[in-house]
Amino acid sequence: MKKRLLVLLVVVLAVVPFVNVGAQDQTIVEIAAGNPDFSTLVELVTAAGLVETLSGEGPFTVFAPTNDAFAALPAVAVEYLAGNPEALTRVLTYHVLPAEVMAETAMGMTEAGEVATVEGSNVTVVFDGTNVRVNDAIVVAADVDASNGVIHVIDTVLVPAFELPEVTPAVLSGDIAIDGSSTVEPLTVAVANRFTNDGFGGNVSVGESGTGGGFKAFCEEGVTDISNASRPIRTGEGEEQSKCEAIGRTPVGFRVGTDGLSVVVSSTNDFATDVTFAELQALFSTAVNWSDVRAEWPAEPIVRYVPGTDSGTWDYFIEEVFDSAPEPALAASNINQSENDNVLVQGVQSSPYAIGFFGYAYYQANAATLKALAIDGVSPTASSVEDGSYLLARPLFIYSDPTIMQEKPQVAGFIAYYLTVLPEVVAEVGYFPSSQFAANKAALWWVAATGGM
Repeated sequence: MKKRLLVLLVVVLAVVPFVNVGAQDQTIVEIAAGNPDFSTLVELVTAAGLVETLSGEGPFTVFAPTNDAFAALPAVAVEYLAGNPEALTRVLTYHVLPAEVMAETAMGMTEAGEVATVEGSNVTVVFDGTNVRVNDAIVVAADVDASNGVIHVIDTVLVPAFELPEVTPAVLSGDIAIDGSSTVEPLTVAVANRFTNDGFGGNVSVGESGTGGGFKAFCEEGVTDISNASRPIRTGEGEEQSKCEAIGRTPVGFRVGTDGLSVVVSSTNDFATDVTFAELQALFSTAVNWSDVRAEWPAEPIVRYVPGTDSGTWDYFIEEVFDSAPEPALAASNINQSENDNVLVQGVQSSPYAIGFFGYAYYQANAATLKALAIDGVSPTASSVEDGSYLLARPLFIYSDPTIMQEKPQVAGFIAYYLTVLPEVVAEVGYFPSSQFAANKAALWWVAATGGM
């Protein structure tokens, strides 16, 4: 639902937070230091010894993350950067271009362009018709003039590539306990099989109790080392993250791919190929017969096969389609729920009047007997999932904890191995790779959680 509520505006941003008389007489550092929304950035620039550099003649272009952007990072990553000047300098100088680039220039980049940074590697800049994007960040305020360059405010911290260690599974031992999302389960199983085939002598157990069940095992019972999740961990008082913290665990999420959550019917269904968003809502709530959704469809009862309420897939679908209110879907007629996606697949296969939803990998594995419905004319494909035009594109994660990773080398090694082989395995399983920007962050999170090991 959130995606449908976005108002698409071409971003020509007024720089309200920064308006100061004589701002062009101040350096980039002086302007940032004068705004409380950038206190974290200024503290880190000072800690890295970059104040003098960014107060130099320039000209520079600085993509400046807000305090909220830094707060969104895992705490372990911020702590690691604060205590490792070399890594901190790399991250901060990755936000700096050794030239002045104004918003007008960036808005002309309708195809992604690579721009060199002071750090040495490139950022990707593109105007998507709505926003100027820098890697996975959006420019939320532009063209803040300084005496030695220009500032563009961004909503996400940029991360350059960090190197993961080469893992030799045969030198690792011990067990690894994993539970959680049935959507992520086939991906984790595929990685675990490779890990074992490459010589790991321990046992990797992978359960599929659903995202909520996995977080219960990880954050409340403390019996697993890794939690598969098809949604981010819930935060706030009494939620999953606080329950983790209550037992001494600090959950760190590693992005492992993207799913195009698929709404499917049997291949024997010869009438439904595309639904509107309103029809999608009706199909999983108030409609009793198919003809209630579209008059020309059969006057046959809709038979629904959907994930159980512990499933991250259920949570995500309810959030996106019903604005986080599960009551309409739970009140639907002929509803069959299961945490096991294979049960849902079999249910949909059983009748031309059945419908369900689950991860793209389960659809792809059964494409001969299932049909994925387009939503508002957009089907789940690599391109529609990557650019977000498919309504139900969602991130996939695995979660662990720094203490577990440091005390159990087999867990740290498995996660590093997972992130390394991921680009190949994710396509084999039937999901879509996450962006290089997400991969960069996952590598930094690993380095931070393990101290580099």
